[in-house]
Amino acid sequence: MLSGLMLRMKCVVVEVSQMIMRVLAVLSLVGVVACSPTADLAEKPVPLGDFSFGHNVVIAKDPVKGPLSRGATEEEWVGALETAIGTRFDQYEGDRLYHFGVAVQGYVLAQPGIPVVASPKSVLIINLDVWDDAKGVKLNAEPKQITALERISGETFVGSGLTQSKEQQMKNLSENAARLIKVYLESQHKEEGWFVPEAAAQSEQASEADSAATAERADVIDQTVPLSSEPAAAEGELTPAAAL
Repeated sequence: MLSGLMLRMKCVVVEVSQMIMRVLAVLSLVGVVACSPTADLAEKPVPLGDFSFGHNVVIAKDPVKGPLSRGATEEEWVGALETAIGTRFDQYEGDRLYHFGVAVQGYVLAQPGIPVVASPKSVLIINLDVWDDAKGVKLNAEPKQITALERISGETFVGSGLTQSKEQQMKNLSENAARLIKVYLESQHKEEGWFVPEAAAQSEQASEADSAATAERADVIDQTVPLSSEPAAAEGELTPAAAL
């Protein structure tokens, strides 16, 4: 059993390492989007159904450290992510609590190197679980994997390892990860019906049930066969049945 567990752990490490390498390869070719991950925080957030932020649980147990990366402790990642996630989601004022479980899978914190050519970009990979407090269930069947990249700026264009401290890199990556979590939740709210208030959900279900019943009754009426195929008699006309 122990050997099997160790083998699975090695496979996970290899998969995350390969993912980091693929992300770095893409970054070296196309760069990243030049936008601030916190630019929208000055405005009141768009309502997200009945969402209100509950527990903010972050773990960083032995994440994969990518090539040419600075090191970071579990406590440093937990602190950076909890701060960024809390800052963004504490703004929501819905009527129902939802909790986050975030696990750091891997990262690269760029070190100083040759500008543009050899300086790697910073990357953070996390897994996200969302829990409904009232129902005590997880909303996503499988963890949602999110890859956060550093944004292009005057400081990061030649490699953030040259211009930023490790703490700044972690802050930027964590803020971008929090923004991507928001994008994911908005998509799930729209497409999967997450965070829809119970009353609204029940009303919608009742409306759908009424529509289905109405359609079924109409279908039954359309398929009803008349008892007699004889044409209706005109006023004052004697029908064969009456003549008998």
